[in-house]
Amino acid sequence: MPGLRFPVLQLAWICLLSGLLASTSVFASEPDPVAERMLQAQTASGGWPKHLAGKAIDYARPFDAAASAALARSGRPDDATIDNDATTREIVHLAGAGQRSGDSRYRDAALRGVDYLLAAQYANGGWPQFHPDRSGYRGQVTFNDDAMTQVVGLLQDIAEGRGDVAGLAPLRGEAARAAVDRAIALIVSLQVRIDGVPTIWAAQYDETTLVPATARKYEPPSLASGESVAIVRLLMRQPAPSPAIIDAIERACTWFGAHALTDIAIERDEASEGRPRDVRLIARPGARLWARFYDLERQQPLLVDRSGDIVASLADMSHERRTGYAWYGVWPARLLDQDLPAWRQRLATAHASAGHR
Repeated sequence: MPGLRFPVLQLAWICLLSGLLASTSVFASEPDPVAERMLQAQTASGGWPKHLAGKAIDYARPFDAAASAALARSGRPDDATIDNDATTREIVHLAGAGQRSGDSRYRDAALRGVDYLLAAQYANGGWPQFHPDRSGYRGQVTFNDDAMTQVVGLLQDIAEGRGDVAGLAPLRGEAARAAVDRAIALIVSLQVRIDGVPTIWAAQYDETTLVPATARKYEPPSLASGESVAIVRLLMRQPAPSPAIIDAIERACTWFGAHALTDIAIERDEASEGRPRDVRLIARPGARLWARFYDLERQQPLLVDRSGDIVASLADMSHERRTGYAWYGVWPARLLDQDLPAWRQRLATAHASAGHR
């Protein structure tokens, strides 16, 4: 047609070339600086460390020359872990950055991270705190600081195609679902029974015998209230929960209700360099509090100094441990007051709907 500036065939080639160029990382949006640092920090096994140069890794700031050199060094130690949000946070960020930017490097690194989690899972369904270095307590099945619970939640997000990791579902969704199923079955079986009665969960378990285990000296075998709250929320998330899952949830919540410390609150003096100057228990009518640990016999609050010595009260503990660890908290309060009633309502609605089919 005489009025056209370019022949149709030439125009088609230009459109095709433009599309190809736009799909490459060269022409994608600006690099994500946090994602770029995560690429640097990823270990040979596919996971991520929690520390860099002896400090908590901070992706918000550029790595200095020494840190960059250490990360790039051939044969650097593989200190990948799931502790302190390591590996799970990087997978989420990189998967999201890959979706937003179209940079396949970010998606591929996230996939390597998922493969790391899948490879690290024990056949029994649990996860060690560190992998491949499983020495000492690093090899224990670890709920401490919600390590394993966060892994299972992330894999469930992938299996269900949720959030920033939704784009990983077509590639790893099936494997993620199988890993979640194994983990949930193990979690239900690990609920500690005392005199035959289900209670809550320990913070870590021996990876072979699956009995509650000691991690650091001040983290003895015990019932762990904070970690158990996260476990119960994970169980509440399960679609079409089995009778065993329902019973585990109800029993744990019953235990929480029975072991609250009433009319007591925790008081912290203003912070000094990241931690309170001091911490104490005070009387406060109507308040509720839970100890972080309860012993496995009397199910009473358990306080342990850094040396491993059991102390009778918070006031008897060394100042360093008293102010540097969360010995008391209100972790189960929202679970009991809000999450449990909402979950029971969802369950009742689902059963009612099933009965009308």
